[in-house]
Amino acid sequence: MDQQAVVEYRYRAVCEVLGGSPIGEVAVRYGTTRQSLDTWRTRFTAEGKTGLADRSRRPRTSPMKLDAEVEALICELRREHPRWGARRICHELAGRDLAVAPSRATVHRVLTRNGMIDPQAQAPWCSAGSRSRRDTPPCGTRGCLPPGRAFLVLTQRRCR
Repeated sequence: MDQQAVVEYRYRAVCEVLGGSPIGEVAVRYGTTRQSLDTWRTRFTAEGKTGLADRSRRPRTSPMKLDAEVEALICELRREHPRWGARRICHELAGRDLAVAPSRATVHRVLTRNGMIDPQAQAPWCSAGSRSRRDTPPCGTRGCLPPGRAFLVLTQRRCR
């Protein structure tokens, strides 16, 4: 539905409620909830027909947003020291006079957002080397394997 059709649809529902029809019955007829219909009625009485239009769901403020100065400092540290990752930059920022030092995850998001981290250059967890099949039981275990059976050995090591 386009914006004008939505406003007209809501206007008809609100007019029925203002005309004396029970809000519950009108909500069922229009396929909405009583709470939504009450919100539309309140907006209509306060703002008129323009109050029935969809509103932005975007937050008005982001109180936890990182300051632009701190983000610039993170980028500057990375440019000066290209081998430093998020952990080291976070450690360096903790030693400075900042109101709140950003977390390692925040520093990593800043570096990623500014294109300063190459995801391919990071060492991923090995998928091929993380499982291996053995025909003999792992060290320290006793037992016999039926023919054709194998132990799955799980290891966690990083590819280097």
